[in-house]
Parts: sequence; C-alpha cells; structure tokens
Amino acid sequence: MNSNPLFHQPEPDSSVLELVRPTQAWVGLTLFCTTRAGGIGSPPYDTLNLGLGAGDDPRVVAVNRARLRSALPAEPFWLRQVHGTAVADADATSPANDPVRSADPPDPPQADAAVTTAPRRVLAVLTADCLPVVLGDIDGKVLGVAHAGWRGLAGGVLETTFAAMQQRLPNARGWRAWIGPGIGATNFQVGDEVRQSFAHAGSDVPGMFVADPAAPGKWLADLAGLAHWRLLRMGVSQTESSRLCTVTDPGHRFFSYRRDGRCGRMATVAWLHGGSTGDPRP
Repeated sequence: MNSNPLFHQPEPDSSVLELVRPTQAWVGLTLFCTTRAGGIGSPPYDTLNLGLGAGDDPRVVAVNRARLRSALPAEPFWLRQVHGTAVADADATSPANDPVRSADPPDPPQADAAVTTAPRRVLAVLTADCLPVVLGDIDGKVLGVAHAGWRGLAGGVLETTFAAMQQRLPNARGWRAWIGPGIGATNFQVGDEVRQSFAHAGSDVPGMFVADPAAPGKWLADLAGLAHWRLLRMGVSQTESSRLCTVTDPGHRFFSYRRDGRCGRMATVAWLHGGSTGDPRP
C-alpha cells in the first residue's frame, strides 16, 4: 500500500477542475485550458501538473491526468513537444474506428501541433508561459491544436498547422482560433535575436516589440499579439485571445516557467463532436 498522503484522494471528479474557455461556445467542438486547481501535488508542482517531463513524480501526474480524463470523451492525444513546427496527424496514428483510447501511447509523436477530423478524438498541448492555440473551421469539421512558444511561432507552427487543416477541408466556409493563457507582453523580456527571428513576420508591426526602458538592448514581446496578427494574415478571421498572463494572473492560477523556473504544466484540450452543434461541457 502506498503511504504517500498525496495518493489518498477522492476518485477523479471533473467538477473540481477550474477551466478557462473562450467567451462563446464553438459550433461542433469543445475546448478549454486547465489551471493549477483540481489536482494533487507538492510545490513547485501544486496542484494539477499534467506534464510528465517537468520533473514531477510520474505517479502524481498519472492521478492528475486521470482527473482530466474524467472531463473528456477519450484519452488525450499527447505530444512530445520540442518547440518546433512539426504537426502530427492524429488520425493516422490512431485508427479512425477507435477514437477512444484507454491509455497514454507508449511513445507520443514528436510534434508541437496535431490535427484531426475524427469526432471525440481529444487533442492536447502542454504549456507554462508558451501559448496554446486552438484552430477550427466554423462548422466544426476539422480541428488543430498547437503549442506556440516564440521559437515555434517564429518558425511557423501556426502556419503549418493551418495548412494541414486546409488540406483536410479545402472548402471550409471560414476559420476561427482561440489563443489561451500565456506570458503577457509586459513580462516577456527578450533579446534582439528573438526580435530578429520575427523579421518580416511581425517584428515591424507596431506594439509587437517594445524597447524595455529598464534594460537597454532588451525588448518586451507581445507573444499573443504576434500570434493574433499571424492568424489574421493566414485568413483566420475569427480570432479570440484570452489575454490572461500566466506570470501575473491574480492568485497564480497558472504554472509559469518564467516566474518560477521549476513548475508544472497546464493542458489545453479540444475535440470535435461529430454532428452535434452543442457544447457538452464537463
């Protein structure tokens, strides 16, 4: 028997999760981002750490993932994120006739985004200052979820995700996106090499990079603003940003690598309903 008091907890219950969502429900799909509330864990991973690569006890992460799973229609399609631009085809690695998997895959694909057209196939990305971005068509037929830190964003992870979705649904009537919680513009101090990586791809847009008056040679970068601008340029006309800062949010509801160094990870998850237009929220 395990004597660790962390494991003497109630059975998974989605009602204890605190979830961040868009202001309006999306047609044909459900999406949300977790916070630190609703799980188990000891500092600096308290409480709902969902990342296996953050240094936390994997048994604790397993309990927290079970709590998340209780709010989902299927096991999430996890990724091995590397701050790149690769996009995984969730339908190619999970049989179309078996969208509801019972356990984590033994070797998640190395990618920072995934796409699907399969109902109830849950896509997921992990973040702790980087941006989670959910993309979909306005009719709820195709879905993409991306992890967009500055490297991935500058490299084109949103563009490659969108291209993969357009290939799946070339005649979409329109597109929309949600940018979840991430580091805010007043807290993301970067060097000039970061600004240069966005040359001709957002660095010249007013307000995206502001010289930091307290640190010569440094810039304050608006990561969410850059993502919003690039999405609009791609043709995603309906774009909403949560504008929640993971560093300074009141109550420290979010994990933040920039603020704390060692910390857990939130998950942003989304899935298509497949014919249903409602939003079956957990």
